[in-house]
Amino acid sequence: MTASPLSRRAFVLGAVAMNVLSAGCAVTRGSRPLSSSLQPAPVLPPVTAATIGIDALRTPELDARYAAVLDDGYEIPAVPYWKIDPKFFRQQVLDPTGETPGTLVVDTPNRFLYLVEVGGTAMRYGVGIGRIGFTWEGRGIVHWRQHWPRWKPPTEMIARKPELARYSVANGGMEPGIGNPLGARALYIHQNGEDTLYRVHGSPEWWTMGTAASSGCVRLVNQEVIDLYERVPHHAPIVVMQTPLTA
Repeated sequence: MTASPLSRRAFVLGAVAMNVLSAGCAVTRGSRPLSSSLQPAPVLPPVTAATIGIDALRTPELDARYAAVLDDGYEIPAVPYWKIDPKFFRQQVLDPTGETPGTLVVDTPNRFLYLVEVGGTAMRYGVGIGRIGFTWEGRGIVHWRQHWPRWKPPTEMIARKPELARYSVANGGMEPGIGNPLGARALYIHQNGEDTLYRVHGSPEWWTMGTAASSGCVRLVNQEVIDLYERVPHHAPIVVMQTPLTA
């Protein structure tokens, strides 16, 4: 079924204010391709304050969600969320993954992380992902979860950036804090009983959401990773995909 056309402004306001999934906005991998006689849809710029104005994006609910917060004694700055494409805001959607409830699914190409829920829905988060050449895919388990973790760069990273040696495992890693690359929370992914060195973690760098900017890990803004952390069950399965889940 084809959804009625909506203006970009109406779609944004509907998605932000009502937090619903608009029918027809996602096409599953099994969908038929468009006829070659049809012209492809134009590529539109991201919907941000620069394209439709701050007032069209700001709401009291989002102001509260992305406000500054004191967490375990650490001050997390507010996120100017109106500068981020609204599709990367946290929202409940129809589950496109087919995975069992409690599973995390990372759709790397589309920059989304899904936490599958009971009843056919999923909580979707916008993420930043690893740069090309620093990516990982497969199935694993969230073996360990950590509040305000220490960052311990792997040997391979230290070999590329020797200045990071002071944060090595042998040296105890980097102290927790707002400047720590793992942010407020971290989920440590294991596969076949071994650490993959792949993490889902927080970041103060809100401008990297929707981009490929980290060294192989999935990053969320700190306010969102705190929310995710509270929802993820212990030893949750995780699937990381390098092919798009949806068109």
